[in-house]
Amino acid sequence: MNEIEIIKKLSTDKEVFSMIIDMYENKLLKYILKITDISLEEAENLLQEVFLKVYLNIFDYDEKFPFSSWIYRITHNVTIDYYRKYDKKSKKVDYGDDDDLKNIIENIVDEWNNPSEIFAKKELKTCVKKSISSLHIQFREILVLKFIEWKDYNEISDILMIPVWTVWTLINRWKKQLKEIIIKNKCI
Repeated sequence: MNEIEIIKKLSTDKEVFSMIIDMYENKLLKYILKITDISLEEAENLLQEVFLKVYLNIFDYDEKFPFSSWIYRITHNVTIDYYRKYDKKSKKVDYGDDDDLKNIIENIVDEWNNPSEIFAKKELKTCVKKSISSLHIQFREILVLKFIEWKDYNEISDILMIPVWTVWTLINRWKKQLKEIIIKNKCI
């Protein structure tokens, strides 16, 4: 059953909502943890809030747009509201998954020689993680959506509610800023 069928079935069977949770729970938790510096427990609490908002607003979903963009937008809004409410300042974000980190490195060092060889250096991984953590949450969020969640520019635009050209600009600005930080931190 696809997402649209699940939503339609929700009007008669509230139990099918668990299918939406099953489809998105791990992805959204990973997303929250990758863009924030909060604990797993805090992230799980945010995720509960996300699913509550999804449940309460599911019939407001517009089928003309991808469901994944809609649910990621809710997750984005809940996370940003949390940061505003508690005036959280980013400390350290964990980009411990080597596959995710390798994707990021390969996308920022594309014009440098041999990104795979660069990635193999353990000290570079640590330095890049530190550099990414120092980025503003807006840039980290785009980084996660583009290079870890593999969302296209239109989906990122839908999720963040910004124009596509702004997404393009922010990604390029992020790549430039991260390269500068990596060079400044003497990662390479």
